[in-house]
Amino acid sequence: MAMDRVQKQALRDNLAERFEKANGAVIAEYRGLTVAELTELRTKLRAAGAEFKVLKNRVAKKAIEAKSPKTAAILNDLKGPIGLVLIHGDFAAATKSLLEFGKERAELFKITAGVMDAKRVSLDDLKAISELPSKEVLLGRIVGTLVSPHRGLLNVLNGVPRNLVQVINAIKDKKNA
Repeated sequence: MAMDRVQKQALRDNLAERFEKANGAVIAEYRGLTVAELTELRTKLRAAGAEFKVLKNRVAKKAIEAKSPKTAAILNDLKGPIGLVLIHGDFAAATKSLLEFGKERAELFKITAGVMDAKRVSLDDLKAISELPSKEVLLGRIVGTLVSPHRGLLNVLNGVPRNLVQVINAIKDKKNA
């Protein structure tokens, strides 16, 4: 059933709004996947804060051109039967889920390109991003790095009184013996 102009405009506006809210997007070819496999992919991506959408390239192009200049870097990649992954959460976690799914079904599911921070990213870039630790782990490492010099200084400052007490106890033990 064909959509009328009002329905197409509403779909374009909805899609443009989703593009604006997303941290990034990834394009993937999904030829030959079953409904069950696509459902599995959507479930994995939902857990990682992303969503997989199958849509017409023309509608996606119009939505990007009209209201989402930060995703304009992937306009030339919108060709053929593709699905679009809109990432709302952690970009690294979502790409990791996507690449794992693609590894299991290499012949049927191919990631072509993506966009992050208004820059186009290739498949190699996505692989490198997926190998990064999560945001929480990186923040923990930063805090640990900031705290370690203070912890070392605290140990040194605590060591002086401790050593003094040990020397006094050794002198006391020597006099008592």
